[in-house]
Amino acid sequence: MPELPEVEIVRQSLNKKIKQKKVKKVIVRNRNLRFTIPLNFTSFLKDKKIIKVQRFSKYLILCLSNNSYCLLHLGMSGTIHLVNKDKKNFMTNTSFYSSPRLSLKHNHVEIIFKDLKIIYNDPRRFGFFQIIKDGYLLKKRFDHLGPEPFDSKFDQKYVYFFLKNKEKNIKSFLLDQSFVSGIGNIYANEILFLSRINPTKKARLLNKKDCKKIVIYSKKVLFNAIAKGGSSIRDFKNISGTKGNFQKDFKVYQRDGLNCKRFKCIGIIKKKIISKRSTFFCNTCQK
Repeated sequence: MPELPEVEIVRQSLNKKIKQKKVKKVIVRNRNLRFTIPLNFTSFLKDKKIIKVQRFSKYLILCLSNNSYCLLHLGMSGTIHLVNKDKKNFMTNTSFYSSPRLSLKHNHVEIIFKDLKIIYNDPRRFGFFQIIKDGYLLKKRFDHLGPEPFDSKFDQKYVYFFLKNKEKNIKSFLLDQSFVSGIGNIYANEILFLSRINPTKKARLLNKKDCKKIVIYSKKVLFNAIAKGGSSIRDFKNISGTKGNFQKDFKVYQRDGLNCKRFKCIGIIKKKIISKRSTFFCNTCQK
């Protein structure tokens, strides 16, 4: 599943390509995604201008000219493909965890503009579209989610008091979207390594210094991942066709059995399943 950095890269790319463009036509080939696409979806988008493309957590938000919104979540296998009108190009971009080749079988939605179209392709169909009629409902839609790591609300005080007296391990909390939005498995591993915190450590045992490190490194890791175009695991590309490079900076993720990269640490990277997710950590410097 794409995490916050990868979704942000797609947002930036889409914003460059479709900002201020009017939707000419919408084709829905399969309404049966994670949530059924509403019957009025095509009329809701048709003839609306895309003012800009925003993001919250792992959600893409198409801001429309009538002050309404179209929400898109890519789920596990959803990909967005950009196709220029005058080019018969089946090698398209923005592919997460899949081939960049456009497979017609799973093309569920097309949003067509004058000179290009974006195609939503999703073999597993865990992604979804939602229409949101105004800003109030958009804000309400995200009420169940915690702040993003970049939000000023995500500070040492918030983290410390949220985790206080909690029995669950810290790795599980970093994946808990009601605690902090947008962090997924890859980046949770990297954040905990830089913080020198063992992923199995109970949240209630973290002190204020630990909480401060989690805040600092959550921001640092995600900023760096965005700057390097996200993490290319099995061919993620942005709309310009460029692969992400953050995977070259992984300190622990998928490095089980290898030596720790921390200076003078003699530890070995171990792998353990936590909350049904593969977890990687140094057996020496993460306490």
